[in-house]
Amino acid sequence: MLRITEIKLPINHTPSDLASAILYRLQINLDEFIGYHIFRQGYDARRRDKIFMVYTLDVDVKNEAQVLARLADDTHIMVTPNTQYQWVAHAPQTPTIRPLVIGAGPCGLLATLLLAQMGFKPIMLERGKSVRERTKDTFALWRKREFNAESNVQFGEGGAGTFSDGKLYTQIKDPNHYGRKVLEEFVKAGAPPEILYLSKPHIGTFRLVSMV
Repeated sequence: MLRITEIKLPINHTPSDLASAILYRLQINLDEFIGYHIFRQGYDARRRDKIFMVYTLDVDVKNEAQVLARLADDTHIMVTPNTQYQWVAHAPQTPTIRPLVIGAGPCGLLATLLLAQMGFKPIMLERGKSVRERTKDTFALWRKREFNAESNVQFGEGGAGTFSDGKLYTQIKDPNHYGRKVLEEFVKAGAPPEILYLSKPHIGTFRLVSMV
């Protein structure tokens, strides 16, 4: 596939406008075009009277090598990079030691998940309650000033991030695509699929609790 960056269209554009922009940028006919998917979608709002949607697209075409060679001087057209997570290790068939992860916050959850996916059978320890129970305790503090020292914003499944507003500020400088792996796991857990391509994705606190 080919990746095209910096495709700008008016915010009221149609899907056919986007397809036409792809054909124009790649200088190909419709019969050479197979399909596309959105890798990133953002906004250019530097001028209030001219607001654009800005896309990074992964495009499937016939004769890909020929198209790429013809447009070799266009720095906004390249081969789509591999964004699949590259496993750093795999557990032996008969592991003798199980990794121990302390804390069920965002880092602890993802670390435990990755270790499990690599076959290491990790154990995760958390001093607080499960996310549904600590949600009740946390709201009791905020609404009734009833404080539970072992189950609150800081302690419990999901960590402090569970009660943020669920914004995800993805990193542009991420050559190994680690952030992509996190977002994909979030979607599997119930996050909206559009977080995979929106420039400033947002989940929302209540959905975030369900994901945890």
